[in-house]
Amino acid sequence: MKARLERWLLRRWYGGVAPGPGLKLASLLFAGAVAVRGWLYRRGLLRIHRLRVPVIVVGNLVAGGSGKTPLTIALARGLAAQGWRPGIVSRGHGRQSQDPVRVSTAMPADVCGDEPLLIARQTGLPVFVDSDRVAAARRLVAEGCNLVIADDGLQHRRLGRDIEIEVVDGERRHGNGRLIPAGPLREPAGRRVDLRVVNGGNAGAGEWPMRLVLGQAEPIDGGPSRPLASFAGSPVHAVAGIGNPGRFFAALRDHALAPVEHAFPDHHAYRPDDLRFSPAHPLLMTEKDAVKCVDFSLSNAFAVPVRAELPAGFFAQLHERLAEWSSAHADP
Repeated sequence: MKARLERWLLRRWYGGVAPGPGLKLASLLFAGAVAVRGWLYRRGLLRIHRLRVPVIVVGNLVAGGSGKTPLTIALARGLAAQGWRPGIVSRGHGRQSQDPVRVSTAMPADVCGDEPLLIARQTGLPVFVDSDRVAAARRLVAEGCNLVIADDGLQHRRLGRDIEIEVVDGERRHGNGRLIPAGPLREPAGRRVDLRVVNGGNAGAGEWPMRLVLGQAEPIDGGPSRPLASFAGSPVHAVAGIGNPGRFFAALRDHALAPVEHAFPDHHAYRPDDLRFSPAHPLLMTEKDAVKCVDFSLSNAFAVPVRAELPAGFFAQLHERLAEWSSAHADP
């Protein structure tokens, strides 16, 4: 049911099908709610909580994925290499538990969420999951972090931020430009952010391009990795439960693979039966999907990691903004 509804909406958001009057009316109501909420924050009737360390928010204006997690990982690694002690906060979309969680790399994904688990494994940095992101950020600071990265937090205005980074899907952009549910937007397009990153496609003026580079396939049940080129010449089953599964399938084709495509909803909770395909070709899936399938005893199944590549100028501008923050908050 969820998958059918998602496909139905995506055809209207990105596929050229006009939304009906019911969706348009609901979109107007949503726009009113967004406007009222923004007014309450501007008037101080809803409180913004600021920390004594810089907060970088990574997010997007549309519902669904656009490449936030690979960018968050790249940011965390890059800032740690520059001497910062970053920590990451997330809501943990798709997890079954509602309790605050400090992510352990060994915990099941349904406890903390697939993206926070992947971030923790890829960075080795502290990651807290909590619906109260202010509380999670404060716990990071208490642990010694001197910079907080909020994953998927553009609309979470309660947590004050010093740098906002919007991630845009370079193929889909903002779709039909309408607000939810008539379109994909969670708030009006064109609002000011500090940095705008475009994942794939063509970056425009004032935007930074990001490219996702596939790594070698890692066996889910352990063992040596395999170059993607070793799968060329015969079909492979390709599984993706991400915001834009087509991007993963296209990336495999760019490596001369012949994927049999199996798209699932974003944050899909897999069962072993979901992955029993016939005929039994090798199975390739995204890392985000693989963290939820490690206990399935899958044979001939592989996770395909991705690495975000950004221009040096992007990090230079980010470090410039952080230097400005440090100067403004230096002790007199």
